[in-house]
Amino acid sequence: MSANLDLLQPPAEPHVPETAFGKWFLRTETWTVHVLERALADLQRLMPADQPREFGVVADVGCGFGRSLGKLHQRYAPQRLIGMDIDPEMLQESAREVAALGIAAEFICCSSSNIKLEDDSVDLLFCHQTFHHLIDQERAIAEFYRVLKPGGVLLFAESTRRYIHSWIIRLLFRHPMDVQKTAPEYLAMVRSAGFSVPDSAVSYPFLWWSREDLGLMETTLRIKPSAVREETLINLVAVKPR
Repeated sequence: MSANLDLLQPPAEPHVPETAFGKWFLRTETWTVHVLERALADLQRLMPADQPREFGVVADVGCGFGRSLGKLHQRYAPQRLIGMDIDPEMLQESAREVAALGIAAEFICCSSSNIKLEDDSVDLLFCHQTFHHLIDQERAIAEFYRVLKPGGVLLFAESTRRYIHSWIIRLLFRHPMDVQKTAPEYLAMVRSAGFSVPDSAVSYPFLWWSREDLGLMETTLRIKPSAVREETLINLVAVKPR
C-alpha cells in the first residue's frame, strides 16, 4: 500500500512551531498510550449508540507524526484516510508510519484554518490535541464544519487554558497563549459553529499528565484531587446536523 503526499511548502498562515522537546514527545510511547489511546477510547465511549462504527472518509487534522492513523483505520475502516498537518516534516514521518503498517493514506500540507478539502467531503474528522496550537481557532472550527458531510462526526479532544498556562507546559512547549480557552469555552465554541453536542457526548478527564504535579500528589501521598477544579482536558463528540 502507498501513501499519497501533497507536500508543498508550509502554508503562509501564521503558526507557532513546535519545540524540539515537543517533537520528541510526540514520538514516545507515553504520548501514544497515555495521551492518544486514552483519548480515542474515551471518544469512542461518548459516541451515540446509533452512530455507525464505519466511516467512508476519515481525516485527522493535525496528525503530527501519524501515530493516530493506524488506530483510526483499525477502529473505523475508512475507504479513504487523510492526514493533515502544517509541518511537512511531520507528514513525511506520518507517511513512513502508515507505509510500515501497510495502510493506504493521503497527506495534505495545510493549516487547520484553511483545509484543502471540498465542502461536505468528510465523514469523520479527528482533532486531537491540535486546537491549542492554532492561532485562528474560530476560523478552524468553521472549516471543520464546512468539510464534514451532513451527519458527519467531529471527534474533538483538547487541553484547556488551565493546562496550557501551567508552568511545566510553558517550560517545555510553545503555544499561542492568548487564544487558549477553558473547557466551557471550547464546548460553547463548537456548539456556536453549528454542531450538535449533547451533554452526554462530553467528558472532562483529569489524567495524571494533565496535572501540574504530574499526578504525584495522588500516587505518592494518596491525596485525591479536588472535585471542584478548573478542568484541564475536554473530550467531545459533535455531529453536523443533516
